Amino acid sequence: MELVLEYIVRGITDVFFTSEGLFDFIPVMMVFAGLIIGIAVGATPGLNGPFAMALSLPVLIWVFGVSDDALLPILGFLIGIMKGATVGGAVPAILFNTPGTPDAYLTTLDGHPMTKNGQGPKALKVAHFSSVCGDTISDLALFLAAPILAVLIESILDLPEKGALIILSLSFMAAVSGSSPMKGMMVGVLGMLFALMGSTLSGNGPRMTMGITELGNGLPLSSAILGVLIIGEVFIGIEDAARNRAQKIKAEAPKVTGDNSFGWAEKKKLLPRIGISALIGTAIGALPGIGTTLAATLGYDAAKRFSKHPEKFGTGIPEGVAATEAANSAVSGANLIPVMSLGIPGNFAAVFIILAVESVGEFTLGPQVFRFTEIKVIEDYGTIINKDLVVAFAMFSLMVLANIFNWTVGGVFLRWLGILVRIPKSIMLPVVLLITITAVYAQDGGFIAIWVLMIFGLVGYTLRRLDVSILPFVIGFLLSPRLEEYLRGGYSASGGDAFYMLKSPLAVTFILGSVLILVFANRRKKKTPTTQ
Repeated sequence: MELVLEYIVRGITDVFFTSEGLFDFIPVMMVFAGLIIGIAVGATPGLNGPFAMALSLPVLIWVFGVSDDALLPILGFLIGIMKGATVGGAVPAILFNTPGTPDAYLTTLDGHPMTKNGQGPKALKVAHFSSVCGDTISDLALFLAAPILAVLIESILDLPEKGALIILSLSFMAAVSGSSPMKGMMVGVLGMLFALMGSTLSGNGPRMTMGITELGNGLPLSSAILGVLIIGEVFIGIEDAARNRAQKIKAEAPKVTGDNSFGWAEKKKLLPRIGISALIGTAIGALPGIGTTLAATLGYDAAKRFSKHPEKFGTGIPEGVAATEAANSAVSGANLIPVMSLGIPGNFAAVFIILAVESVGEFTLGPQVFRFTEIKVIEDYGTIINKDLVVAFAMFSLMVLANIFNWTVGGVFLRWLGILVRIPKSIMLPVVLLITITAVYAQDGGFIAIWVLMIFGLVGYTLRRLDVSILPFVIGFLLSPRLEEYLRGGYSASGGDAFYMLKSPLAVTFILGSVLILVFANRRKKKTPTTQ
């Protein structure tokens, strides 16, 4: 226990103090700035947290560099955006019936009727309180579950099992993402193939580079990811804006009447609804690839089902807003459970946490992080310590700090942002495109990065227009190097046995599970249209 406390103290100290013992305000300010920007981004229709994280990461790396000292400020800013954007998404949904994301649609069911009844400010207060409660509960689950799960995985799984577990995770994400599990799996494999371009672990020289020497070290990671996620979305936005240019809809300022206070008596009344929805969101968030939409749907459905007056849902009651916001906010912290314990991203926000970690410093996410190595000071060797574990507890400290800022100033800032709904896409999209191209050029360097950005933007655009989820593609692209490492390592350790994975019962179980998940998910998708 003393060893755990010592690592926790070191993690907290790294956030607030420099190596010289001076107070370090930079990580604190970066968390605050990220939270404020995240709330503003979430309140702007058409933007979301992962979108802002994708734009911010190359700029942050350009500003802070890639040293170990840069990791915490960059992570603090990204964590702030992740938490703030979830809260801010309630603003357009409640005030203008304009959900920026699918899960925000459920907030409109009761949030916008409250606005029509003159209770827009109260609806925003309910949304903020519920969202921060859900986020806090989810973070507590992360702090407890991630270390325990990581220790279990590290003690049980070897290279074959870890490789099979990645295959299982990709199959699961393909099954739950998009309308076709098999398409999702094919897209995931396509992402893995793109990631194999460049140098090999065997040192036999570059592969699949088509004679382009600049690709000898592989595709620029940031350019590829930002191309699929941002440029593909920009292309969609430009096309949609061109089609809908004739339809000009002006947002009307919401009217405020009656009592809009939200005291402790009402908060206590909502706490059971918030708690149930937060637990649902936490459970959904801990599963890779499912996302906030299902959490919001189940949270709202559970609140309605257990309510004494279910007929009032959809007419403008605080319980409906609270159930939805608590559930979708609880996903954010829980989504980092597979990231911290397995190194597997659960959603797009987690993708950029991993991308930041792999681009900056020497920290690596995964089960090896939570090795509680005894801290020793040895002469001529310095302090022997698991630095990854210190960084992990520093990340937890940044998340607590973001929650404190969210509790104190987030709600005040949230209620100022109704004006952002009026920003036209004709201004927003070109700005986003320019910032992305500039950031990629500054980070990856050269025009090859811009070419990769645009080509992968077309990939993202095509996948969206084909109604295929891009999440398996991104996850496959990120996990492919790690899967290759596990498969090659296991093959070498077995003495060149091609069937080494089949000799591990746990690995065989994971592989069979992957096949069964895809088979049953594909059957379920085929049966769904006939039952409606």
